[in-house]
Amino acid sequence: MTELFSLWAESLPQLLLATITVTIPLSIIAFILALVVAVLATTMRMGRVKPLQWISRFYVWLFRGTPILVQLFIIFYGLPAIGITLSAWTSAIIAFTLNTGAYAAETLRASVQSIPRGQIEAAKTLNYTGWQMLRHVIAPQALRIALPPLGNDLIDLVKGTSLVMVITLADVFQVGRQIAATTFQPLALYMEVAAIYLLLFTILSVLQSRLEKVSNRYVRSTNA
Repeated sequence: MTELFSLWAESLPQLLLATITVTIPLSIIAFILALVVAVLATTMRMGRVKPLQWISRFYVWLFRGTPILVQLFIIFYGLPAIGITLSAWTSAIIAFTLNTGAYAAETLRASVQSIPRGQIEAAKTLNYTGWQMLRHVIAPQALRIALPPLGNDLIDLVKGTSLVMVITLADVFQVGRQIAATTFQPLALYMEVAAIYLLLFTILSVLQSRLEKVSNRYVRSTNA
């Protein structure tokens, strides 16, 4: 048992460094960009321009219908065949952004469509501008509805970053594998990696819960 704790203590700094320099930054950057992509795709999907609707539908269909691992391989290993070579970081950000953005787009679309039509008609009756309607009627309610699934998308993204090991990025999982290969203690190292992911999951879950409470209070104060 003493040897086990000693191994964990020796490997923890390396694992935390990989978490701070790769896993967390990759997750944050990809999720922020995914939200931008999701808003754009949702706007296109719910607009009146048919070609833009088709493009949005095709994008969501493509990236929700194929595994993220395959997408990573195509972007990092496949694109060089047609003269497009991207770094591992760029490939990972593109793949996770587009993949998560497709799921987030469906979440946002469903959230907007769940708002009762009568509320939008009432806002028009009160001569709300498009911006006022978005700010006071659509956005607060859609955000409150979308927060739980968007939080789940972020959690899935953080866990999914473990796949970047296949494109040579040294994330926390890859570093754990490397240490396990040299110490011949795979069970201990993978348990330590799992504990780090559980810690990240717990932190994100707490933040998600607090954001949901804040959004609920905001909606109540807006409706009051």
